[in-house]
Amino acid sequence: MRILLPVDGSDYTKRTLAYLAAHDELLGTAHEFIVFTAVAPIPAHATRFLERNTVDDYYREQAEQVLGPVRAFAKQQRWETREAFAHGSAAEAIATFAHAEKADLIVMGSHGHSALGSMLLGSVASGVLARCKVPVLLIR
Repeated sequence: MRILLPVDGSDYTKRTLAYLAAHDELLGTAHEFIVFTAVAPIPAHATRFLERNTVDDYYREQAEQVLGPVRAFAKQQRWETREAFAHGSAAEAIATFAHAEKADLIVMGSHGHSALGSMLLGSVASGVLARCKVPVLLIR
């Protein structure tokens, strides 16, 4: 099974990874885990003053800050992983990537806001659910 793990480096990411590690009977470890992060884009008016290499390096560095600790954790768990990142809206980037990779399942953390809180604040999890046909397992 191809399992997409969207991560952002938050406590919710840590909880999700810990939950998966503690409940390996749920999914097992013999799957391909794709660790994915979405980096907030640099405003367009700023990028026109920067060289393309500088912008690309910035996105890679930002992604590595999130992916590095997850990589180390996955290695300890002996999970087979691949990593990827994109820049843009997190929910849209996750949904687009899940579709492109033909993910079988998305496992991600959720803040667990109430319905009103999600409407007012927006929610990456809600955005992914709205955009994806792939099953999503939310960990709170």
